[in-house]
Amino acid sequence: MADPPPSTPGSAAPAPPELPADLAEVIRDDAALKRFLHGLPGVDQVGLEQRSAELATRSIKKDSKLWAIDTAIGMVDLTTLEGADTGGKVRALAAKARSPDPDRPGTPRVAALCVYPDLAATAAEALAESGVGIASVATAFPSGRSSRRAKLAEVELAVDSGATEVDMVIDRGAFLSGHYGRVFDEIREVRAACGSTHLKVILETGELGTYDNVRRACWLALLAGADFVKTSTGKVSPAATLPVTQLMLQTVRDWRDRTGHLRGVKPAGGIRSTKDAIRHLVAVHEVAGPEWLRPALFRFGASGLLNDLLMQRRTHFDGHYSGSDHVAVDH
Repeated sequence: MADPPPSTPGSAAPAPPELPADLAEVIRDDAALKRFLHGLPGVDQVGLEQRSAELATRSIKKDSKLWAIDTAIGMVDLTTLEGADTGGKVRALAAKARSPDPDRPGTPRVAALCVYPDLAATAAEALAESGVGIASVATAFPSGRSSRRAKLAEVELAVDSGATEVDMVIDRGAFLSGHYGRVFDEIREVRAACGSTHLKVILETGELGTYDNVRRACWLALLAGADFVKTSTGKVSPAATLPVTQLMLQTVRDWRDRTGHLRGVKPAGGIRSTKDAIRHLVAVHEVAGPEWLRPALFRFGASGLLNDLLMQRRTHFDGHYSGSDHVAVDH
């Protein structure tokens, strides 16, 4: 069946009770939403990129490095999103998520394991009572090109299969065409289908074209009920960049200042080294604030990052570089 005609913002569900009156007014119709989004302050590209370059040069004290590594490990969404994924691969990654370095029992577990909806039940079974979240992508990942009905069916499959987090992709075509109300309503419907399951909204910032569009998309997702805003699917280049992550951190900080509520940020794609992870942690501390330095409010969407973090952690204790042969390689 064809999708129903797009409705005006807020018609899919009542306005979230946490929205202050001025923001509730913003989502009363498409025209008000568009005025708000295009009335946001323009992003100073030069200033943003200079600040990001400055943050990238910051170093941490040697005695703080282990804290940074352990903090980053605990923020990883260990991810496998390939057409060749199997139940066996998911179970193997679940074991790694529970105990990333079995030879060192003090190693933190990761935040979540992220899989496709049809493998969410396998992940949930393998991670039962582990404290590791089960994240599932949905809404026609990575393109977002499908009917509303099919997207919501994916969300329902993920939630029914035990997903504790859903990572949805927005309709970038609708967003770039200025159909903000359509994107808003889709996020709101997904939010409703998630129930108590946490919702991360993937903006695919590499396709949005400008920093101003990234800021608008962040605000749109937050207004619609996102628990997290996420940079990328990891399937499009550029994926996560420090300037974009910094801009998203600014937005959730501004959201907190305006609403009193905390929302998270998840950079995903292209973050592969401990050095990259630490640069992002510095940005979190300096831009949003230390309150965000926890898995409930900051995540790394990654596959290879965890191995480098584990190797650097071993180096810290052993005093020499261990090499990849001492860390389980993901298959």
